[in-house]
Amino acid sequence: MAVMDAQNPLLGETTCGTLLQKLQEIWDEVGESDEERDKMLLQIEQECLDVYKRKVEQAAKSRAELLVTLSDAKLELSTLVSALGDKSFLGVDTVKASGTIKEQLAAIAPALEQLWKQKEERVKEFSDVQSQIQKICGEITGSANEQAGAPAVDESDLSLKKLNEYQVKLQELQKEKSDRLHKVLEFVGTVHDLCAVLGMDFFSTITEVHPSLDDKTCVQSKSISNDTLLRLAETVSALHEDKKQRLHKLQELATKLTDLWNLMDTPEEERRLFDHVTCNISASVDEVAVPGALALDLIEQAKVEVERLDQLKSSRMKELAFKRQVELEEIFAHAHIEIDPEAAREKIMALIDSGNVEPAELLADMDNQIAKAKEEALSRKEILDRVEKWMSACEEESWLDDYNRDDNRYNASRGAHLNLKRAEKARILVNKIPGMVDTLVAKTRAWEEDRGISFKYDGVPLLAMLDEYAMLRQEREEEKRRLRDQKKFGEQQNTEQEPIFGSRSTPARPASTKKVVGPRTNGTPGRRLSLSASQNGSRSTAKEGKRDSMRLAAPANFVAISKEDAASHVCGTDRSPASP
Repeated sequence: MAVMDAQNPLLGETTCGTLLQKLQEIWDEVGESDEERDKMLLQIEQECLDVYKRKVEQAAKSRAELLVTLSDAKLELSTLVSALGDKSFLGVDTVKASGTIKEQLAAIAPALEQLWKQKEERVKEFSDVQSQIQKICGEITGSANEQAGAPAVDESDLSLKKLNEYQVKLQELQKEKSDRLHKVLEFVGTVHDLCAVLGMDFFSTITEVHPSLDDKTCVQSKSISNDTLLRLAETVSALHEDKKQRLHKLQELATKLTDLWNLMDTPEEERRLFDHVTCNISASVDEVAVPGALALDLIEQAKVEVERLDQLKSSRMKELAFKRQVELEEIFAHAHIEIDPEAAREKIMALIDSGNVEPAELLADMDNQIAKAKEEALSRKEILDRVEKWMSACEEESWLDDYNRDDNRYNASRGAHLNLKRAEKARILVNKIPGMVDTLVAKTRAWEEDRGISFKYDGVPLLAMLDEYAMLRQEREEEKRRLRDQKKFGEQQNTEQEPIFGSRSTPARPASTKKVVGPRTNGTPGRRLSLSASQNGSRSTAKEGKRDSMRLAAPANFVAISKEDAASHVCGTDRSPASP
């Protein structure tokens, strides 16, 4: 047997052949039989076969184990490459597909080691990204402190594509966190400004929402959860509503203060003490940004002042009521509405002395009367303006009559050119008087039909005045024509008498050449209107001067002059002198 003949390193130079020879020598010396010898040799050969079998079985088992190891290594290599998602992994291509088992294992081992190292790094990257995602999600949901431990990494898919998906999701969450943090900071800033305006404690208000919202807390540590954002929004809304209500209350108090100051003529120095209240009387909610502008103590201070002025107003009730009565009388006077001021004042005195009416109610009633009076005056304004123009035209007509009676009006005296220009304008204006009267009558009748009452001017029906004016104007025109005829008749008589006396006498200057300052029936309604207005006792100085100038051109009793008196009066002042 070749194996038996091989040199055994344990026996030095001893081999199976030398051992068998030695055994033969022993047998020879002993004298063993051939049968015994064959038996022992057979036994030796069997034992050698058993040893070989055991060795072969061990080798086969070792080979099988190596094959399993190689298969496992290949499977693990494939799994790692698949998990990492890198088909072109450096080192996989260098693994030998042929050769001995140990050669193949030796070729796979570096690749596996490198893949394991890469897997560990990749798992760490996944763990870091997922941990950040888990943290931000916890911050958003408000359960960041409830989650414990690192997130489980799915090692079956560690590809760069999967990692990129996690990184994209992380970036989106980081952006959402940044947006939420920005919104939280905006809310916190708004709460701070509102608390400053309302005079509230910002620290206690903001920490009630979440303790991390305090200014001392790091920005990145502030809560950005849905609940925090919701509570912040509710807090801001509540503070805005509180600000709106306080501003409304403060503006009401400021309005009352201003009204009371105006009623009682409060000095400016006392008003300045509440400039911080009245400065926001017409401001919008967003315009009020001064710290403490809507503090409760400031509103209470204004409320106390209003109550104080209300009590003071009650003590000055008569003065305030009479002040309103004067205003009411002035409105009626400017509107030429006749009232009985003495009776009104006596009624006010009786109401105040009786104590049956609240001061505020009385003043409110008078304010209502003033409002109605202003409305009534506004409805009469157009007609009154036309009455003023008519009266002015009548005054110009009266002046023009005086001017026409003056025989020296064309002399080159000082100011004659001005009177000439005025006369030209007066003639144009006088020609418009009939149209003025017609328009005024139409407007007055429309006003009366609309309201169902008579339009009175200082207690006299305006239509009656206009009708009387038209009648007197017609009589005046007839009187002028009669005077012109009389003058022509007188001139004709003088012409007939001239041959008898031999020369033409120079007639004396008629009295009409001088400016007439006495009563005259020229149809001007100024006297009656001025008398009615003066009875009210509330005419302005400018209008008094106008009415005084008109008194010179109108009779003392404009209505009572009869046609005969008017005719005789004109005859007495304008007739020509008798011939000698």
